[in-house]
Amino acid sequence: MRKKEQLNSIIEICPVRNVIARFGNKWALLVILVLSENEPIRFNELGRKIPDISSRVLSSTLRTLEADGLVNRKVYQEVPPRVEYSLTESGKSLVPIIIKLTEWAQANMKSIIAHRNQFNKD
Repeated sequence: MRKKEQLNSIIEICPVRNVIARFGNKWALLVILVLSENEPIRFNELGRKIPDISSRVLSSTLRTLEADGLVNRKVYQEVPPRVEYSLTESGKSLVPIIIKLTEWAQANMKSIIAHRNQFNKD
């Protein structure tokens, strides 16, 4: 195995890259938080709770979270079909970490913005 191939395989199994990157996109953490406060919830209701997310992006985000075992998708055999989303136990275990991160962001946002502004002046 060449050195570059070996390096890529090490990167591919890295927990930070393969787990955190999946739910660390712009919408995933917000979807998890909204689900934690409103589960089970239907797709359109979830979209109303996050008004600036498109249906396509919400659908993609839910699929990714479902693929990673963080979200359950339950389809009811009704006419019209009803689909509800909720968090799995893994998804629920992530909520306190997201809340801590949110608290940290709120406590440090003014300082971060000030540093960004100073950096952009230089």
